[in-house]
Amino acid sequence: QVQLVESGGGLVQAGGSLRLSCEASGLTISTYGLGWFRQAPGKEREFVAAISRFGGTTFYADSVKGRFTISRDNAKNTVYLQMNSLKPEDTAVYYCAARRGPGTPTTSAPYDYWGQGTQGTVSS
Repeated sequence: QVQLVESGGGLVQAGGSLRLSCEASGLTISTYGLGWFRQAPGKEREFVAAISRFGGTTFYADSVKGRFTISRDNAKNTVYLQMNSLKPEDTAVYYCAARRGPGTPTTSAPYDYWGQGTQGTVSS
């Protein structure tokens, strides 16, 4: 059974940092494209960052470019999202996702597996 379990969320002041982790079981992340998405109250889920299956190519939403970094540790079967210079508008539930097929989509529909989410709250 595939499981993605996020951790690392919490409350931080504006300008601070959080590091989210997503540990996978039941699949080997080295053969999956991986993404982070977020959903704020009253808003639709939106793309944050993604990393390709083999090459490690990364993609970012314009709103987080230069502040967030996605990375993967295949040995630990874990994907990370380092979030720096946080803003109140970054407040959301953050989800990790995994995709079996080729490509590294920036939309949610092509992803096959999802975690349960972790809350990140940024106070002003």
